[in-house]
Amino acid sequence: MDSKGIEKLVLVGAKGQMGKLLHSRFTAAGVQVSPLDRPFTGKDLPRVLDSAQMVLMAVPVSALDQVLGLLGPVLDPSAVLADICSVKTVPLQKMQALFKGPVMGTHPLFGPSPAEGEDLKVALCPGNNLKDEDINAVHSLFGRAGIHAFVTTAREHDQAMACIQGLNFVTTITYFASMPQDIDLDKFATPSFRRRINAAHKMLNEDAMLFSSLAEDNPYTGQMIRRFKSFLNLSAAGDFELLTDRALWWWRNYSNRGGGQ
Repeated sequence: MDSKGIEKLVLVGAKGQMGKLLHSRFTAAGVQVSPLDRPFTGKDLPRVLDSAQMVLMAVPVSALDQVLGLLGPVLDPSAVLADICSVKTVPLQKMQALFKGPVMGTHPLFGPSPAEGEDLKVALCPGNNLKDEDINAVHSLFGRAGIHAFVTTAREHDQAMACIQGLNFVTTITYFASMPQDIDLDKFATPSFRRRINAAHKMLNEDAMLFSSLAEDNPYTGQMIRRFKSFLNLSAAGDFELLTDRALWWWRNYSNRGGGQ
């Protein structure tokens, strides 16, 4: 990677929701973005990939094998190959198996329609054959697009996402599935219960398949579910005071870091 960093980027899946957002932001930052979308064949690739310094795949985990099978044989071994999947262990393994050049896993921690002024973050998980200048170049690329990047490991990332995405989804569907249907709960609904229903609406009615896939693809989801189950057993035994004290760790730690509500 030269001193100028990444100036030429191929974005696979540029017509997708996240692809459109990243295309817009990188282009506004002065990056030359070449979109690559289905249907594309091996004949298209040498022309599009020519002189690309980075190839960023904005495709789901389920499509990685097919895309990598086409990209791997023709991608310049000096270019950085990256993805934006919400899990990192499996995509990194797939990329490293089919490409011997530098590999970087990335996960933008926001959706395709962020609110104005929202703090946008992206996790970077370095894979094989990355030099310090490659990591710095990817870090700078996102920074120029107004996205704060931080470096972590695939394991730490996936363990965190198993809680934030996976366990959140699993406990939400389990909670609402357990509600008895022979009681008119709507008549008794409190404001806090209404807020919980509203928070779960999009997850269960629009994004259930997405969150289900994220939970299944993450190798640490099962571990976090078993951990949750052990604490649920304490609840069943009536140890509410112990659990409440344990649950307050988040706010105690956040307060110690200078956070607010």
